[in-house]
Amino acid sequence: MESSDAELDLQRSVQAVLRELSAQAPGLQSNQGMWRWSLHKKVERDPGKSPVLVRILLRELEKAESEDLRHIIIPLLHTLMYVLTKATGITEELYQRTYAFCTRLLTLPTPYCTVALDCAIRLKTETAVPGTLYQRMVIAEQNLTNELYPYQERVFLFVDPELVSASVCSALLLEIEAAHVTPEACMRHVVSHALQAALGEACHAAALHRKLQASSRSVLERYFHAVVAAVEQMASEANPSRAGHLERLEEIYCSLLGPAAAASGHCSGDSLQDRPPNIPLPSPYITFHLWTDQEQLWKELVLFLRPQSQLRLSADLEALDLQGLGRDQDLARVSMLSTDSGIERDLPVGVDELPAPSSPEMQRAGLQRKGGIKKRMWPPDFLIPSSWDGPLGLHQRTGGPSGDGELLPGVSRLHTARVLVLGDDRMLGRLAQAYHRLRKRETQKFCLTPRLSLQLYYIPVLAPEEPTASRQPELGELAAFLGRADPWYESIVNTLCPAIHKLAEMPPCLDTSRTVDPFILDVLTYYVRMGTQPIYFQIYTVKMFSDLSQDPTEDIFLTELKVKIQDSRIPKEGFSPRRRGVTEGPGAELSMCYQKALLSHRPREVTATLRATGLVLKAIPASETEVSGFPHCPPTAAPIMDHTCLNVSVTEVVKSSNLAGRSFSIVTNTFRTSNIQIQSQEQKLLTLSLDKDNRRTFRDVVRFEVGPCPEPRSRAQKSKTSWLSLQGQKEMEMAKAKPKSLLMPINTFSGIVQ
Repeated sequence: MESSDAELDLQRSVQAVLRELSAQAPGLQSNQGMWRWSLHKKVERDPGKSPVLVRILLRELEKAESEDLRHIIIPLLHTLMYVLTKATGITEELYQRTYAFCTRLLTLPTPYCTVALDCAIRLKTETAVPGTLYQRMVIAEQNLTNELYPYQERVFLFVDPELVSASVCSALLLEIEAAHVTPEACMRHVVSHALQAALGEACHAAALHRKLQASSRSVLERYFHAVVAAVEQMASEANPSRAGHLERLEEIYCSLLGPAAAASGHCSGDSLQDRPPNIPLPSPYITFHLWTDQEQLWKELVLFLRPQSQLRLSADLEALDLQGLGRDQDLARVSMLSTDSGIERDLPVGVDELPAPSSPEMQRAGLQRKGGIKKRMWPPDFLIPSSWDGPLGLHQRTGGPSGDGELLPGVSRLHTARVLVLGDDRMLGRLAQAYHRLRKRETQKFCLTPRLSLQLYYIPVLAPEEPTASRQPELGELAAFLGRADPWYESIVNTLCPAIHKLAEMPPCLDTSRTVDPFILDVLTYYVRMGTQPIYFQIYTVKMFSDLSQDPTEDIFLTELKVKIQDSRIPKEGFSPRRRGVTEGPGAELSMCYQKALLSHRPREVTATLRATGLVLKAIPASETEVSGFPHCPPTAAPIMDHTCLNVSVTEVVKSSNLAGRSFSIVTNTFRTSNIQIQSQEQKLLTLSLDKDNRRTFRDVVRFEVGPCPEPRSRAQKSKTSWLSLQGQKEMEMAKAKPKSLLMPINTFSGIVQ
């Protein structure tokens, strides 16, 4: 009876999560995010309910698959994987059912197949070696030293003190510090979880808990490394054996408790009074930072890679530079043109270490083609900049936990930096600036890309007075877009803002003996762990001319560029004012040239001259974007959810004449474009504001140009481009190809759900 009551309670909690995803009722919206958290808390307080919850979630997933309810598949799958990571006592049958379900999802389009593939890869190892996911997560997040699993992660929480109140910063810092766990406790959790996950009911959990609590640091470390070695060595095998894994952990278990105590655990379980507390999954190691320096992000990442360099940062950065490669002319030859025929049998003996002619490998080669470009083998200390590694750049995931492998021979990505920013659209504009500087610096220093995986996360925190129910706040447009693209992000992350402000209003709890469930920290941790699918946002560059005869001022923006007409005029000698009696009208005469965004991606240039009082360029589309266009231009045919083009709104002044004289009316025209050039035709200047930030305002602008920000390029790439110009017109045209645009990834739970 008790078991059925527990199952009904869990079933009601799961149904509440499903109703939250399917309904838009205000009553459900007020508790968004709480249902998922309370569901995990029920299992955390009573780990014995984990198998029951896994069965319920699997049943709901199979029902959603049969009824084609795709909008709930990814949220339920993330919930299921989070339970499986922390749980012990899950049967092999449940693992196999979950794995089979994930493999069936591989036939669906993205993002379903992408998320399912990631889950299937982790489940395959967890099925054969239970406890692997938990062990790897704790070792990486807590930076526990181990040779067999050397990966390390860190969460960097950045807050702009000018945008987020001091009370919010203090409340978050206190909650993070209260959740700190010692390395000894983490090692006890890893040993206990691995033994219970493998041995199941045969493990005397209470006796194991008491023994680990009484063990010294040296003894604890010895058993910790023994358990990690057993798990990692078995997980690294091509066909891991669950029976072999069980046998090795039984030996460790008997060595830890002694033969007599271990044998008694096979016969009798734990009584209710003797049952130890559950094995928690500790919160990741989080560092709190007030963003006050433009180079702060880059410095923190370097210190994460080299903690010992805190006292001599500049010297270490010089050591991380190009080591032993000399001049830029030598660096420019990234690849060498080959003069051979490209057929392996035509190559001279000894080239590329070919096998002997009589060897089976040489006989199988035959007339097999060999690449016409011979890649140079770089030394292990040479680090290639991120812009040479494709559009993902620094965002690629680490080789160990996520299967990303090595970017260079002998250089592994052992570090993962999860950068979590709190704030509004202005904070994201600042993050885009730091990301652009980081990528640009990588083309010169080459010190982070091959060794560090950079993941970006965003939690919107708006001012309390901003409305949240009636309309989307002006400073939360990117968060609103993420919520429309990913419903689970809307339910989990976008609902945190009121809870954060409530936490800031509460008096701090100084009683450390009382157990408090940190809701905010739990949600942050869930987002950082399960938010693995990025959405890429285009970064735009703007060139501003105060004098057409001088070089422009350059900057970038991510969400919005607002243009206003200044009242002051350009001081110009010999300028004759208009004739008296001529009505000038509001605004200024602007000439603009832009390329219209079309579905066919064919370039179509439009030139127009009009009088306007201002215009706004938005990189994030609204929920219901309407495109009107100018009277002489048809509407643009770009998709509404396209966030890789600019949505331009021009407040145009239309003149009209009647018997009473001339009059002016205001009309707003909108269109989409990828780049635009605007110049004031009168003696009025323009004021530009980037990313809604008053600190990034530029005045006295005559002309500005906006376009996608290109990937930063190193001097070696530029030298290579000039060298190709000597090879003929065809090579020159290839060198002039459009450069790749710089995209900034922000992690969500599923990416864009179509």
